[in-house]
Amino acid sequence: MKIKYLGHASFLLTAQSGTRIITDPYDPGAYPDSLLFSPINEPADVVTLSHEHGDHGAAHLVPGKPVIIHGNGKYVADGVDFLGVAAFHDGNRGARRGKNTVFVISADGLDIAHFGDLGHVLSADQAAEIGAVDVALLPVGGFYTIDAAQAWKVAEQVSARIVIPMHYKTDKCLFPIAGVEDFIAGRSNVECKGKSTIEVTTKNLPNEQTVVVLEAAN
Repeated sequence: MKIKYLGHASFLLTAQSGTRIITDPYDPGAYPDSLLFSPINEPADVVTLSHEHGDHGAAHLVPGKPVIIHGNGKYVADGVDFLGVAAFHDGNRGARRGKNTVFVISADGLDIAHFGDLGHVLSADQAAEIGAVDVALLPVGGFYTIDAAQAWKVAEQVSARIVIPMHYKTDKCLFPIAGVEDFIAGRSNVECKGKSTIEVTTKNLPNEQTVVVLEAAN
């Protein structure tokens, strides 16, 4: 599975079969003063949406005619299994920012969880439904989502082998959230790749939980 970080909470996952999945595509025009990433120009077969906010729900801007998956439940598209787990965008059961769906994407013998704008640590039931995952794509910036400390807790709850942080402040994301530095400070097993793409297989998974920081391609 190739994992390419497009920016913010959007990734392009390419399975060995060639199926292309984009998570939470953003619309730069929705927040022109705060979201400065280039438009997404990667075509996709499937798009997952954790929720409908403009920085996560711009499926209409993804090239091609992708299948759009949103909401909790089980789905199959282009030979890939998807599990949507109901969660919330805040710590008050959605009272402030609404619902959020965590997606577990299963392909190539791997389980990859995209947590969208998760706003709380997982309940025991949510953690059990998600299960142990190979890769966790986790928001870490706080304010709108879980913060660094909560993100570490979630990574532990799902026994993630690889953690790829997302949804943090950069020179192209000017929301009032923390940078990735808060998440990786003082931690071992952190790899800053200096590139936007990694390839993960069942054979190259690390023995110990490892954080991989990717550069946004856009």
